[in-house]
Amino acid sequence: GGGGGGGGGGGGGFRALALGVSFLKCLLIPAYYSTDFEVHRNWLAITHNLPLSQWYFEATSEWTLDYPPFFAWFEYALSHIAKYFDPQMLVVENLNYASRATIFFQRLSVILTDTLFIYAVHECCRCIKEKRAAKDILEKPAFILAVLLLWNFGLLIVDRILSNQEFQFCFVFFQKRYLEGALLFAVLLHFKHIYIYVAPAYGIYLLRSYCFTANNADGSVKWRSFSFLHVTLLGLIVCLVSALSLGPFLVLGQLPQVISRLFPFKRGLCHAYWAPNFWALYNAMDKALTILGLKCNFLDGTKIPKASMTGGLVQEFQHTVLPSVTPLATLICTFIAILPSVFCLWFKPQGPRGFVQCLVLCALSSFMFGWHVHEKAILLAILPLSLLSIQRAKDAGIYLILATTGHFSLFPLLFTPPELPIKILLMLLFTVYSFSSLKSLFRREKLLLNWLETIYLIQLVPLEIFCEIIFPLTPWKQHFPFVPLLLTSVYCALGITYAWLKLYVSVLTERTSVRQKAE
Repeated sequence: GGGGGGGGGGGGGFRALALGVSFLKCLLIPAYYSTDFEVHRNWLAITHNLPLSQWYFEATSEWTLDYPPFFAWFEYALSHIAKYFDPQMLVVENLNYASRATIFFQRLSVILTDTLFIYAVHECCRCIKEKRAAKDILEKPAFILAVLLLWNFGLLIVDRILSNQEFQFCFVFFQKRYLEGALLFAVLLHFKHIYIYVAPAYGIYLLRSYCFTANNADGSVKWRSFSFLHVTLLGLIVCLVSALSLGPFLVLGQLPQVISRLFPFKRGLCHAYWAPNFWALYNAMDKALTILGLKCNFLDGTKIPKASMTGGLVQEFQHTVLPSVTPLATLICTFIAILPSVFCLWFKPQGPRGFVQCLVLCALSSFMFGWHVHEKAILLAILPLSLLSIQRAKDAGIYLILATTGHFSLFPLLFTPPELPIKILLMLLFTVYSFSSLKSLFRREKLLLNWLETIYLIQLVPLEIFCEIIFPLTPWKQHFPFVPLLLTSVYCALGITYAWLKLYVSVLTERTSVRQKAE
C-alpha cells in the first residue's frame, strides 16, 4: 500500500497514542492479577534453575510449562533480569509467591516487550491508503486504526491486568516481503502455538502469491509458474526455525513429552468459564434439554451426574442429552469451518486484503469450534479485523459487533469489585470511540448497523447490570452461582456466531475486480 499518514496520522499523533497507552499500563501495575501471574513466575523459576532436559517434565506446580521452546527461552532470558528484582520468585517451591518486587517486574516486562507490538502497529498504519485527504488528524484512517489497535480494550485488560507475558500478535503485512514474513510467523508460532489457528491463512497465501509467480488473465493460478526455488526457500526457513526450537528436545528424545504439554487433550471441551463459541451454545442447549427432560419425566434424575446440573461450569462437562464431544470432533468441525475461507484465498485472490480476511475467518472458525478454547483467543480475530474495518463500511459494521461482544465476554475475567469501574470505563471509552470514529469515517455511506444489531448490542447493558448488581442480591446466588457466567457466555456466543456468519457471507458473495485478479 501507499504511504498514507506517516504511521497513525502523523508521527506526533502516533507517539502520543503509544506513550499514552504505556502510561495507562503503568497506572494499572497495582491492579488485580490472575493465576497467569503465578504461571509465569513458575516458568521463570523452572527455566532459571533446572536443566533443559527437565523443563517439560517439572510438575511441582499445577501450572506446568505448556508453551513452545522459544517462549521457554524467553522466560529463561527474563529470569536473569528477574533475579535482581527478587531472587525468591525464582525458587520453584515458592508457589503463589507475589512480593511487590515480583509484581512490578512482571508488569514491567510486559510493558517493555509491548514495544514490539507498537512497532508492528506503526508499520501497519504506514501501509494504509487514504481514499480522500482528511484535514483533521482524528479523521485519518491511519490514526483511527492506531487507536483501535494500541488502545484495544481486550489487550488492555487481558495482557495488563492479567499479567500475561505474551508476545502480541505481530501483524506481518507481507508487502512482497514474503520470506521475511514467513520467518517472523514461524518464529511467532514457536513462541505461542495458539497462532496455529491462523497458520492455514499464512500457508495458502504464501503458496498462492510466492510459490506461484503468475496468474492467468481471469485471475486463476498459472500452474506453469510454479517456482521450485521459492518452495525450497520457504521450506528451509520453516525447517531451520523448527530445528532451532524443537531440535534439542528431539536429541533428548523428549519431543512426545513437549507435544503432549503443548496440546493437552486431557483437559475438557471448555474452560471453567465457557468461551462464547458454538460449544457454549451446545452446552446450554444440553442443560436446557436436561431440565426439560426432567420436568416431562423423560430422564431419570438419579442417573444424571450432579455436577452437570448444579455445579455449573466444571471443566469436565458431561453432556446428558446431546452426544459428548471428542477432540477429534472439534478438529473436524474446525477444519470444515476454515475450508471455505482458504478456498476463497486460493480461487479469489485479493492481495493483502484477501489475506487479512482469511486470517480473521481462520481465527474466528478456530475460536468457534476449537477444543478447550480460551475466551482471550477472540482477540486473534478482533485485532486483524481492525485493519479491514477502516477500509469498508460493511467490514466496519461486522467489526463493531464482534469487538463489542468479544470484549464484553472478557468481563468475567475481572471479577473483583475494585476492577468493576475500571473495566466498565475502559470498555465504554473504547466502544464509544470505535462507534463514533468509524461512523464519521463512513458518514457518506448507509448505517453501519441495522436496528436488530443495535438492539442486540444495547441489551449488553441490562445484562451487565443483572450479572454484577441484581443477581448477587438474590437467593439464587447460593444455589446457582454459575448463572451470570452462563448468561454472559451464551449471549455473547450469539453475537460472535452472527459476526462470523456475516463475515463469511460477505467474503463468499464478494465479486473480485479485474485489477484485484491481476494482483
